[in-house]
This record gives sequence, C-alpha cells and structure tokens, in this order.
Amino acid sequence: MFTPIRKFARAFRVQSVEDRELAYLNAAQDRFDLEYRQREIDRGLFRRTR
Repeated sequence: MFTPIRKFARAFRVQSVEDRELAYLNAAQDRFDLEYRQREIDRGLFRRTR
C-alpha cells in the first residue's frame, strides 16, 4: 500500500553530503585523481554553505 508513496518520496530525496562525497570519490580515474579528490573533500568542497 505504501510502496508507491515510498518510491515517489525517494525520487525527490536530496542526496546527503556523505553520499555526494562518496559518489565523487568513486568517479576517480586513477590513484592520483583519487588523492586529489580526497584533498578537495578535506578542504570542504561539499561542505560549503551557499
């Protein structure tokens, strides 16, 4: 009964900061790119207020 409502709600769910960071890290092409992305996250790339 609630399954369609849950699916609808998930479609509009905003990704958390942790989810965005993980997706960004997973998109790295090699070890150097991964290290660069980790440094960017450590500097607050996804935690800035807009």
